[in-house]
Amino acid sequence: MNLGAPAEPELCLSKNFLLHDVPEPVAPLVLASPHSGRSYPEAFLKQSRLDMISLRSSEDAYVDRLFEAAPALGVPLLCADFPRSYCDVNRYAWELDQGMFRERLPEGSQTNTVKVRNGLGMIARIAGSGRGIYRHQLPVSEARNRIASCWLPYHEALQAMIDRCKARFGVCLFIDLHSMPSLPHMRLPDIVLGDLHGKSCARPVVDRVAACLMAQYFSVGRNRPYAGGYITSRHGAPSENVHVIQMEIGRGLYLDEQAVKLSAGFPALQKRCESFLLEAIGVARALVPDGAGFSPR
Repeated sequence: MNLGAPAEPELCLSKNFLLHDVPEPVAPLVLASPHSGRSYPEAFLKQSRLDMISLRSSEDAYVDRLFEAAPALGVPLLCADFPRSYCDVNRYAWELDQGMFRERLPEGSQTNTVKVRNGLGMIARIAGSGRGIYRHQLPVSEARNRIASCWLPYHEALQAMIDRCKARFGVCLFIDLHSMPSLPHMRLPDIVLGDLHGKSCARPVVDRVAACLMAQYFSVGRNRPYAGGYITSRHGAPSENVHVIQMEIGRGLYLDEQAVKLSAGFPALQKRCESFLLEAIGVARALVPDGAGFSPR
């Protein structure tokens, strides 16, 4: 397999997600940004009582741009286009608050999880500001439409990326990209890596990823306060050579959190993220089993 310059990236444009793909990935590494979407449907804005800044406070704003160099480096990157407050793909599809809907939700819906009680189901009841989003209750058909148009296509695309990586290399390292707000009552590290306390990724792999980050002078925490979500749980299977890490990046490093605008720190952080990616490619290559048709550097 050619280890030289990666082939030209390809853009797969769906109605509700962007897949920045590469025809010949350079390593068994997959990146995704499920919460950085900022295309707000007009019908959703009419349903909402909140202003745009309040709605956008739920975004992992511009995380996709921090890692936009990935395809040019030979690493595929999947990005949701729809906003998290409209459809949160890091939840089970029917993880919903019954009180938000006029009719009964289907049998098997998860209506009493911690996330639902906190107002953050697949369709959120509140925005990041803690204020209620909707003017009125929704029909159950609204949930079905968002699952069909956003949730399912995103997860199908993500599963296809992981399957292709596993088929080609025999292993997959998937980093799920997020951002975390500054918390006045808690001093957080620059980056928190979540592996569901060892369930979604082998410990040595997390150690190597953390070392790559620390080489870029990031302070790194593990699993507190973010251990991972639905995506990490659904896809992480270290015993089957699929290693999944949720990466939470401090918004204060690159974002004016009140205005949801890039700050002066963004360009420098973007360069550090690119340098980290170059090191992470090496971590992923080292995972390839012998005889898989790929010889890591």
